Amino acid sequence: MYVVIAYDISIERVNKVKGYLRTQLTWVQNSLFEGELTNSRFLEVKSRLAEFVQSPDDSIIIYILSDKRFVSREVMGMKKGSPEDTIL
Repeated sequence: MYVVIAYDISIERVNKVKGYLRTQLTWVQNSLFEGELTNSRFLEVKSRLAEFVQSPDDSIIIYILSDKRFVSREVMGMKKGSPEDTIL
């Protein structure tokens, strides 16, 4: 499955969330990640993210798409994050 995750977490934990998500998905923009996950990996990510939600003001939104082929994205302005097509 292809997921897009956006979060708005208290400043005390925001770097922990970002650090964790960078190990699982591609960083797209401040507080926004996307990428392919298996069903089991998705459940692990979702469980781990639930641990970061500690305040009534914390929020994590996960968009789930069945396949990346159905995703279309346009970037206006500066492109942030790691481009998926970069070859190292």
